[in-house]
Amino acid sequence: MESLVKYVQDEFVERKDLPEFAAGDTITVYYEIKEGQKTRTQFFRGVVIQKRGTGASQTFTIRKMSGTVGVERIFPVNLPAIQKIEVNKKGSVRRARIFYFRGLTGKKARIKEAIRK
Repeated sequence: MESLVKYVQDEFVERKDLPEFAAGDTITVYYEIKEGQKTRTQFFRGVVIQKRGTGASQTFTIRKMSGTVGVERIFPVNLPAIQKIEVNKKGSVRRARIFYFRGLTGKKARIKEAIRK
């Protein structure tokens, strides 16, 4: 059964060419919003907290601060509304899921920039 699901995902789910990013990176996701008959592009810029799943069901979570309130958003990788993703800054973190980042404020909430290729 699993091989059948994998076959369907490989054949029928279209893949987007997205840049490589990991937890700790600051990225900007441009996505399309439909309001009635109109569509517009909106962006969400924040720190990647986690990437989870594989294949067509892969998702990533982004966290940003809006004033003093933390806002998180989960994006499926294969969401048709995603137009593009820009990697603004590569972060250096030791974990794949940085949930401890939610509790940090001020200068402690800074992520050191990584030197990756």
